[in-house]
Amino acid sequence: MTPALVFDCDGVLADTERDGHLPAFNATFAQFGLPVRWSVEEYGRLLAIGGGKERLATLFTPENVAAYGLPADPDEQKALIARWHKDKTERYTALIASGVLPARPGIARIAAEALAAGWLLAVASTSAEASVQAVLEHAVGSELAGTFSVFAGDVVPHKKPAPDIYLLALHELGVAPADVVVVEDSGNGLRAARAAGLATLVTVSSYTADEDFTGAALVVTSLGDLPDEPATVLADPYGLGVRGEVRLDDIERLRTAAGDAPGTTSKGAAL
Repeated sequence: MTPALVFDCDGVLADTERDGHLPAFNATFAQFGLPVRWSVEEYGRLLAIGGGKERLATLFTPENVAAYGLPADPDEQKALIARWHKDKTERYTALIASGVLPARPGIARIAAEALAAGWLLAVASTSAEASVQAVLEHAVGSELAGTFSVFAGDVVPHKKPAPDIYLLALHELGVAPADVVVVEDSGNGLRAARAAGLATLVTVSSYTADEDFTGAALVVTSLGDLPDEPATVLADPYGLGVRGEVRLDDIERLRTAAGDAPGTTSKGAAL
């Protein structure tokens, strides 16, 4: 069976949440005359909620509806969230295109290694597809990005930490869980991938360094690019002995070790 390497987007391809999504949300609030500005700390708490539209929905408290003149009708709220989210996505993709957010170390390198070795490449994210495509092309270049399958946005009924997006990826890629390694950066993402039966490598990001990554097959500061941007190993339950950067043979050993571990299974949940 052909193996697959599946990346989350935000925090994995680039550290986008604090310096990309957050300012885009706040600029949208200003554009629509909404007197709300999420702080770095508040947005960090909102990241426990999967999906930008779902985070916007938290604004519709009875107090905010009364204070800001927001609609009380659920259908009108849904329509306004869609308008806000469309504006925010356009602002975010323009920010990514400007090149101000660098790709995380090792992303382009490991993707190119995997493609050359015959692995399937994919992104599975709860972000809007346009945002994911923009980050992916920025992180690995348009040519390499064109080899990825992208599963993003509202294509599944439940977002992370539910496993739906990963179950969809398994189904569409035609691979078994034992043939997949996921790269995630958050506890929610780890729970989603593990619920789908997938070995998960975690590269912590600015918002997630202190989260619980129990169940991850490897936890590192990044995938690493030597000599200038080495990775530090934070947890190595299978004793892979990664030194400085995670390479494809490390990921293959991780996949094999996770598949052979007691209590694991090669069978995923049915889509």
